[in-house]
Amino acid sequence: MVNPEMIAGKKKKIKVLIIDDSALVREILTEVLDSDPGIEVVGTAVDPLIAREKIKKLNPDVLTLDVEMPRMDGLTFLRNLMRLRPMPVIMVSSLTEKGADITLQALDEGAIDFVSKPKEDLSSTLASYRDELVEKIKVASLANISARDSFARIANVEPRNDADVVIAKKHNRPFSTTDKIIAIGASTGGTEAIKELLIQFPAYMPGTVITQHIPEAFSLSFAQRMDGLSAMNVCEASDGQQILPGHVYIAPGGKHLLVIRNGAQYVCKLNDGPTVNRHKPSVDVLFRSVAQNVGANATGIILTGMGDDGAQGLLEMHTAGAKTVAQDEKTSVVWGMPGEAVKAGGVDTILPLQKITGKIITILKSD
Repeated sequence: MVNPEMIAGKKKKIKVLIIDDSALVREILTEVLDSDPGIEVVGTAVDPLIAREKIKKLNPDVLTLDVEMPRMDGLTFLRNLMRLRPMPVIMVSSLTEKGADITLQALDEGAIDFVSKPKEDLSSTLASYRDELVEKIKVASLANISARDSFARIANVEPRNDADVVIAKKHNRPFSTTDKIIAIGASTGGTEAIKELLIQFPAYMPGTVITQHIPEAFSLSFAQRMDGLSAMNVCEASDGQQILPGHVYIAPGGKHLLVIRNGAQYVCKLNDGPTVNRHKPSVDVLFRSVAQNVGANATGIILTGMGDDGAQGLLEMHTAGAKTVAQDEKTSVVWGMPGEAVKAGGVDTILPLQKITGKIITILKSD
């Protein structure tokens, strides 16, 4: 949950503008958000052109934005907004393949996070939906929306064009096993942070496992997008899949990803158990399995995200002899998970996002 201390100094209510062409969605979102004493819906808009004028007039702290609207689509509006007046945006997305693709593009364009579009028969799950939406609005109001711009400006990374990526990767070398494992965990802002890491990872990196808090409908699309950008081979993890060098395995939405041993090999294990730290997949579950089964042969990386999922698991990795790295506050959209991991004492090194890959390569060379 959001730390109350984080918002204690915020005396005024968080002002929200809802942008959606559906009257029902506008009504539900307004009712849900106005039920929280710390949030006020200051207005609604049926399309981006009306929203543009209301933003000037109402000066909201956070926007909720639909992607499919008349007169101007949500992505075009978001792109213009981030160029002219950057501010926290939560996408309201349909949990479909098309919705996933568009939402991932929106995160790429600067949106902080997303929630599913409310359904007419929401009554049975209204409480959980309300909790998720309210928490994400509160986190967004505190998010560091300039984080990606700041690390992009100071990043000292060799630019790589699409042709270079295609040439550099996709050689399925006949590795029999990997003796090292890289484990990465992230939440809010994590899809873009993971993208920045994977773009920098060379094709020869050890087998890499990733848990990003993401719904079931989105994880495959996310893995496919990362595969198109990385020199490594990226896929959505499947149960029993052998972990190989040069390959990245992303936890499916709705399933925990664990790393287990099978003789001399490491393999992916999927688990459909209960949520951990309110998440499935959970970063703690992944990190704990790596601590228990890989130990000192692992490197753990915790990236931007709200809450504390992963903090305890990273500490367990650290105790087992693994090297551990946390993304710093300046380049994190939300310094919740990395900050909690630092507080727990499980972090060896705190670094800006653009310096993490270099550190990991140094660690691997020194082992």
